[in-house]
Amino acid sequence: MTTAATDSARPRPAANDAVLVIDKPIGPTSFDVVRRVRRAAGLRRVGHGGTLDPAASGVLPVCLGEATKLAQFLLDADKEYTFAVCFGVETDTDDAAGAVTAQRDATAVGEAEVRRAIEPFRGPIAQVPPNYSALKRAGRPLYDYARAGEVVEVAARDVMIHALEVTSFAGPASVAFTMRCSKGTYVRALARDLGRSLGVGAHVTALRRTRSGPFSLAEARPLDEVLAALTDPGAQAASLPLVELAAALGHLEQRVVDDTVARDVRLGRKIVLETGKGGPERRLCLVDSRGKLVAVAQPQPEGKLDLLRVFRSHAEPC
Repeated sequence: MTTAATDSARPRPAANDAVLVIDKPIGPTSFDVVRRVRRAAGLRRVGHGGTLDPAASGVLPVCLGEATKLAQFLLDADKEYTFAVCFGVETDTDDAAGAVTAQRDATAVGEAEVRRAIEPFRGPIAQVPPNYSALKRAGRPLYDYARAGEVVEVAARDVMIHALEVTSFAGPASVAFTMRCSKGTYVRALARDLGRSLGVGAHVTALRRTRSGPFSLAEARPLDEVLAALTDPGAQAASLPLVELAAALGHLEQRVVDDTVARDVRLGRKIVLETGKGGPERRLCLVDSRGKLVAVAQPQPEGKLDLLRVFRSHAEPC
């Protein structure tokens, strides 16, 4: 896993094909952040690498130019969170922004009870996403159905909770946690289910993402600071929290290829490369001799590669 020391040692790329690591404030949606960055940077191709709820803050990777091709791989990365839970109160959104739907006496819930209750939530679990989420059903996000009062059955999904710990206990209405989890995990759903396992219900009162794949809070910068730098003609790229494409995929396996192979890949030619055994989930980053990302591929039998994404180079025609 990337450390703060290696984060600060990364080379700083130009501000047109890179990932901006933003510390999203509470309030705007992830799309709001993308829209504001697009306007400030004057770029057409801008996206993000993992949604954060409006009520959540923390690490939001924003992809510029060629980096927009990374989004699907950034979504696959593990995430880390700190969050607070209030036991005894359920809401329709599973967080403090929603309407209260149930209240129960939680005075008997102590720290020891919470610590015992989280044990079954570590490792692989099945989780039903919150009714108020951006997950789509028949082309519509679930929150559209919820706002319209329509009941939609949502199937449970398999997720992985790598680590889940209680970090402080100030009574059942204020319990703090840290969690490291796989893609697709909803903190709000975990709090909801944890509360129900204790028989009192619960909701999230604060949520902050501290890491998303290789990106951490140590390198993130507040949104307003980033926007100010993007709109300042005198600002240098070094003042922005920019990450090179190859470094942005530091959580994936990487292979350096020679210039001939790199050129062939960028020209769309088929190549054969000894990569060992493949698998449906294996992803291999091809990097050229200058450290620039050439492609993300899926190894196949007999050294063949399925090129999932190819990245152009400014140093040579493609």
